[in-house]
Amino acid sequence: MFLRVNLGLSARFPELAARVIRVRGVEVRRSHPELERFKAEVVERVRSRWTLDELREHPRFRAYRDFFWRIGVDPTKTRPASEALIRRVLRGRPLPRINTLVDAYNLASIETAVALAAFDEDGLAGEPLMREAEAGEEFLGIGMERPVVLRGGEAVVDDGEKLIAIYPYRDAEACKITEGTENVLMLVCGVPQIDDDALARAGRVAVEYVTRFCGGAEA
Repeated sequence: MFLRVNLGLSARFPELAARVIRVRGVEVRRSHPELERFKAEVVERVRSRWTLDELREHPRFRAYRDFFWRIGVDPTKTRPASEALIRRVLRGRPLPRINTLVDAYNLASIETAVALAAFDEDGLAGEPLMREAEAGEEFLGIGMERPVVLRGGEAVVDDGEKLIAIYPYRDAEACKITEGTENVLMLVCGVPQIDDDALARAGRVAVEYVTRFCGGAEA
């Protein structure tokens, strides 16, 4: 299933697409020893596979950076999520530890070089829609002290009542994944020049990792 994109945004970016995946009945914990061991394996794979120079030249990361420039985001300051995580590893910094579900899909993002997002589905008012932001709309992202006021034209995702993401790099505080989350809606975030095979594979890996460490099943 693909995320709905409104006509205005799809006219600007005809190839823009995001896959929607639902996983129900998860159990989210603060941490898990098996997950920490798996993180170490992924870190070793990253270090053997990538260099910083290769990140700069890889077409998938270039596609995300090009999209960021086109929506008015400087990708040298706000890195695409998968690239930012890989850069952390290559620079010897530990991966963030949020909770088992977020950590699991972060690993899937690292392994596939595709940006992923996840929301507590029970906190959503309706079916998500990607659209252009209206000037003056406010967005409160995870960890932000106060909302930002959007200039208009940004790619955003709403649930019929509120903004839940600035696509494809910032998710909202209101529906973030917590240890109380039971049902998850994930987005496999595509941009122009990334084909659907890459998105489909990233979705499979994300479901595999999430259900491995958090249980549940794809709905």
